[in-house]
Amino acid sequence: MTSIRRYLSRSLALTFVIVTLTTVTAAYLITDHELEEMLDAELGLSGRIVSSLLKPGMTSDDLQRIAERLHQPDQPARFYRDGEEQAISRERARRYHPEERKLAIGIWEREGELRLIGGGWHDAAPPFPERQGYEWLEHEGHRWRVLSVFDDDSDYWLRIGVRKDFHQALVEQVTLNHLVPMVLLLPLLLWVMMRIIRRGLRPITTLSAQVEARHERDMSPIDTPVPQELSALRESVNGFIVRLGDALERERRFTADAAHELRTPLAALKIQLDNAMAGEHEALYKAYGGIERLQRVVEQLLILAQLDRQSEMTDTHVDLYALVMELAAELWPLAEVNDQTLQVSDAARLHVTGDATELGILIRNLLDNALRYTPEGGRVDVTLGSTDDRQWMTIRDTGPGVPEELLGVITDRFRRASDQRISGSGLGLAIVVELARRQRVYLTLTNRSQGGLEARLDWGDSGDQ
Repeated sequence: MTSIRRYLSRSLALTFVIVTLTTVTAAYLITDHELEEMLDAELGLSGRIVSSLLKPGMTSDDLQRIAERLHQPDQPARFYRDGEEQAISRERARRYHPEERKLAIGIWEREGELRLIGGGWHDAAPPFPERQGYEWLEHEGHRWRVLSVFDDDSDYWLRIGVRKDFHQALVEQVTLNHLVPMVLLLPLLLWVMMRIIRRGLRPITTLSAQVEARHERDMSPIDTPVPQELSALRESVNGFIVRLGDALERERRFTADAAHELRTPLAALKIQLDNAMAGEHEALYKAYGGIERLQRVVEQLLILAQLDRQSEMTDTHVDLYALVMELAAELWPLAEVNDQTLQVSDAARLHVTGDATELGILIRNLLDNALRYTPEGGRVDVTLGSTDDRQWMTIRDTGPGVPEELLGVITDRFRRASDQRISGSGLGLAIVVELARRQRVYLTLTNRSQGGLEARLDWGDSGDQ
């Protein structure tokens, strides 16, 4: 993708050029139209002035006097008597402005006889006017803007004209006067534009430089002042830094906890194997138990690591009753070995929204915990139920429960109950809490008055907390 600076520079430069050309074109067209209106007004005024000089019964001397005033060097005026051209004194020949040669005048009698012609029409007379008003006329290779007027008092036709190139030269001069300053200022405008773009993009450069210069362990928020348009980007980057810091902290804590938790069973396992090598056969059974505990710790650590990294889940309609019955059947052999009763009672057919795999791990860990902490001959009851706005599930056991002072922290990672005779990793409830949060389920742990622990899961309004 091209750079923003290059894109803005090219786009604005092209815009300036287009605006300049459009402005010049518009100035040309507007000037052409307005100047035509102005020249028409001048022709009209000149026509009225010349008409005022015409009078009935004009003599040849009157026409000669007018012709002498129109006579110019290299551009003689002519007047006619009885169809013949008459001589004009050249003593008064004078040109006040070089552009006068582009102006012309002609006078005709009503019947069409040419009486006087001057200015730009000295070589050949234009056609006799047939109607009054303004018109464009092609004559002797030039285009003329002419006004034809019939004076009723003198009974003469008057035609006054101005050459198109006179009009065109004025239009071009006015347009050029617009164009030259813009062309001269265009490099300055482009330079100023580049300075403005560079200054406007400086906050982005500063922000990028601060991010690039950061150490990989620097998780402090970016506090560089930025314009309003970049504040959302800065907050997004800061939010990402916070999330990244949390993820790294979880990784660090997970690594430290895993190393701490694995060190103890490995050390115990080494001792038991050393004892077995020394001839103590019962140490092999203890080593086998240590391997089982180590295997469970590794499995729970892998599940916990997977949950920490997993960000997306698939929500489906889960048949909670079928899921609980499947898990109960899976754990039934464990209960049977310890002469325990695992019963699913008041089992309503409940359907909840969530991820079936994660819900299965959540419920399995609760059932596994209940069976592990319930003594031989004890009982674990699972109950499903619903009200108008929620569905719920309880798992009750007849174990020792949890000391009241530990109820608030029992779900922390590697936190175990006071009875250390039960093999465990201290990760089961931590996994349950994480899964409950992800599945939008409200988990409650309470000690039963008759002994044992009750774990309650609520879907619905409570689960939104």
